[in-house]
Amino acid sequence: MNLKDLYINFFVSKGHKQIPSAPVVPENDPSVLFNTAGMQPLIPYLLGEHHPYGTRLCDYQKCIRTNDLDEVGDTTHHTFFEMLGNWSLGDYFKKESISWSFEFLTKVLNIPVNKLAVTVFKGNDLIPFDEESYNKWLELGIKKERIALTEEDNFWIAGSSGPCGPDTEIFYYRNDGEVPVNFDTNDDNWVEIWNNVFMQYFKDDFGKITELPKKNVDTGMGVERVTAILEGVNDNYLSSIWKDVIKVIEDVSFLPYEGNEKSMRIIADHIRTSIFISADYAGIKPSNTDQGYILRRLIRRAIRHAKKLNIDINSDWEQLIAKKIIDKYKKYYHELEDNENTVLEVLKNEKNKFNKTLEKGLKEFSKIVSNNKEIDGLTAFHLYDTYGFPIELTVELAKEHGLKVDEEGFLENFKKHQELSRNSSGAKFKGGLAGNSEIETRYHTATHLLNAALKEVVSKDIHQRGSNITVERMRFDFNCDHKLTEEEKQKVENLVNEWIDEGLEVKCIEMTKEEALASGAECMFIDKYPDIVTVYEIGNVSKELCGGPHVKNTKEIGKFKIVKEEASSAGVRRIKAVIE
Repeated sequence: MNLKDLYINFFVSKGHKQIPSAPVVPENDPSVLFNTAGMQPLIPYLLGEHHPYGTRLCDYQKCIRTNDLDEVGDTTHHTFFEMLGNWSLGDYFKKESISWSFEFLTKVLNIPVNKLAVTVFKGNDLIPFDEESYNKWLELGIKKERIALTEEDNFWIAGSSGPCGPDTEIFYYRNDGEVPVNFDTNDDNWVEIWNNVFMQYFKDDFGKITELPKKNVDTGMGVERVTAILEGVNDNYLSSIWKDVIKVIEDVSFLPYEGNEKSMRIIADHIRTSIFISADYAGIKPSNTDQGYILRRLIRRAIRHAKKLNIDINSDWEQLIAKKIIDKYKKYYHELEDNENTVLEVLKNEKNKFNKTLEKGLKEFSKIVSNNKEIDGLTAFHLYDTYGFPIELTVELAKEHGLKVDEEGFLENFKKHQELSRNSSGAKFKGGLAGNSEIETRYHTATHLLNAALKEVVSKDIHQRGSNITVERMRFDFNCDHKLTEEEKQKVENLVNEWIDEGLEVKCIEMTKEEALASGAECMFIDKYPDIVTVYEIGNVSKELCGGPHVKNTKEIGKFKIVKEEASSAGVRRIKAVIE
């Protein structure tokens, strides 16, 4: 049985309810480009909002992280990965959480206790040593030599303030040799496989820490890493998750995996991630901004490595790899089947565009060769940044012309670029449990009124295609076949403000998904919702499936103003609005 199925079955047997995986592109959360962890879609509930499925939840979540993109190509890094998680929202706490993690690993997955070690929070001046977790591990049979006490690595907080607490991490000895008696956290053979976070405290803006009255548990386990461990391979790409995908790459390149590992790993990883981004119901297409930029970068990097393997770029190689991946995952994620044609088209179109860019790059390289005796670092980086030339390609081409390349200079410019990207990314996407402020809540409710107004003024067939909210503005995407007239925009704005002034009550009702749809409730992507859903009614003007948060009365929203209306993509328009 698949690891995901084993995990879900186990936690359902412990009273948990399975919730569906959230989309990879988060809704109404400008703090991140993608869902980067299993807990991220559950932030409102970890902050105290009632979940329709109760207090014990479990799932497998699609995640994307691009902060260590350059590490992909080794045996363990992936941009897309699946995270197994189980949560307690003010229900059970440390003893049950640790016991069930241990039981799943040793009884269901049959991992020998001797192969396991753990870390526990050792305490500091503000928060005491996590004695409860330490004693529980001893009771379960983990020897004290296999329990490491740390401070920074075993304390979790989303930002500088908010819910926080100790965590305990579980490690597996990934080596065929004899397992050391003592657990050394600096020994790379010990690989972290599971993390149990205990949200026990609250840290305010002044650094004061108090105990939370309602404590939560958040756990996470990576599917790729654990599958490789269970199958006894030290390279994730040799596990059953990747083996058949790598076989397709071997077939289209006429080369073996051995000796070509890095390029084949990058192709497999980047195409899988590109599939999940372009299949998401948010409708992301390759572009030069935000999620679209990441998608473009991933596809083009895969193409560069396909060229390194001498794959015929004009063949349908990327379609064959994509179809194999879609077949593997469509049982668990229906959007892959629903949007298969879109995915294949995105990959093909971007491949064709990049082929033209490469041709331009080669012409640019010819100019550089005719005017220089050496290619300096900035020029080499320009070829990389503008035309997608990896440094290896520049060096290879230069060698054919008897030229040297300042590779150190390239690396310096590359590192500067990385730093700028990280700093920019950190400033723009520093999300976490600090979100869902009062102004964001008001904006969130306003999107419901805007959706209803567009239906009334423009067309009853209008539906939401995406939204993005910050503390400064809201962005709302909707299907529409024309640019809104000034009259239409004014009517929509006036209608939203009328409903706000009327002081309409906002009601939250729980019902089955079928009941919600039968009642006429609006829903953007029905597949992502669990069987029991939350429906928000705003007077008699709006009824939508939504996860919240919302105001109690429309008078709390403030004055609504449309700032801009523009095209988002083919057949989709975008409204930017503010609350004054």
